[in-house]
Amino acid sequence: MNSNKVILKSGKDKAIRNRHHWIFSGAVDKMPEFSNGTCLPVYSSDEFLLGWGYFNRKAKIIGRMLSFDETLPQAAIRMHLEAALALRKILFKENNTTAYRLVNGEGDLLPGLIVDKYNDVLVVQISTQGMDLLRTYIVELLVELMQPRCIFERSQLPSRKEEGLQDVQGVLFGEVPSKEIEVLENGLRFNVSVIQGQKTGFFIDHREMRESVRNYSKGRRVLNCFAYTGGFSIYAAAGGATSVDSVDISKAAMVAAEENMSLNGFSSNPNQFITADVFQFLRENPIDYDLVILDPPAFAKRQKDIVAACRGYKDINRIALQKMPKKSFLLTSSCSYHVDENLFQTVIFQAAVEAKRVVKIIGRHRMAADHPINVCHPESDYLKSLFLYVE
Repeated sequence: MNSNKVILKSGKDKAIRNRHHWIFSGAVDKMPEFSNGTCLPVYSSDEFLLGWGYFNRKAKIIGRMLSFDETLPQAAIRMHLEAALALRKILFKENNTTAYRLVNGEGDLLPGLIVDKYNDVLVVQISTQGMDLLRTYIVELLVELMQPRCIFERSQLPSRKEEGLQDVQGVLFGEVPSKEIEVLENGLRFNVSVIQGQKTGFFIDHREMRESVRNYSKGRRVLNCFAYTGGFSIYAAAGGATSVDSVDISKAAMVAAEENMSLNGFSSNPNQFITADVFQFLRENPIDYDLVILDPPAFAKRQKDIVAACRGYKDINRIALQKMPKKSFLLTSSCSYHVDENLFQTVIFQAAVEAKRVVKIIGRHRMAADHPINVCHPESDYLKSLFLYVE
């Protein structure tokens, strides 16, 4: 029997048998000597082969499974990547949407790997050392299966430091676009910078919530806070909003938002693009809008940030709720992984009580279909939203 293997402790293999990808150090009984990032077979205490994973002694999550049977790592990666691409072909028509996620980590059975598609440009994010060592193979597969013009890496994530890795950004294949890429999303046009934009260039994961905003915007005055390059703003204008005010602390983001508004044929008048700190803007201005969008960046990037994050979420929602007119709508979101859906709803409840407003939940987050969540691995579900009616 192969001695170069990982053996789990008795009773600690249930998660893996249930096809959960993570292995914590406390579950491991025996490990061979290996270089961090190496792929190894994983066995139960009674010597049953559970599958293959890659391992890193430096990481809190010491192992991540790539297969749950005898399938070897590279064969498993090809199989899972082909399945991910097949799903996207079902989900999207290229004449309507050309920006979407091709690979969503554990949701596509490929832990540590994100691949986003912007027309014929692919943007890769690698968060773990095991996937980092498989980069060349992954690029070869993407070129073979997708024939992209360019593959660009944006591996700039806090998790890389925990894995003992440096941040990486650069071209992996082809030539980087010399300018922004114009993409379609639900028939609307956006300029995306894969080099300088946040995340991989665009917040693809809010696509369905943006469509919800379009459906609620007709005849309403809309305020989009933390607007970035104006995703929600353009959808609101397309939905027939009488005016859309966009607020973000980044001047560059506001310039890009105004350009995206013009790209879709909407005049800057009566729409405003305001460079300001959102907390300060909410405190100092009347919030006389029929629909308000609060989509802040992650306030809790680490477990120890939860208390401060909840304070921040409650603060911005309380101020908005206090000032919003009767019979208005609030879309409020959190992308903090460490603040789960139940906790987020509790925070919004506290904000409503302190604001002394009657608030009803009329909708919850509509997950973008290209961000699948593996039912065996629910930890991938990080984004949550509440659509509220303020009486």
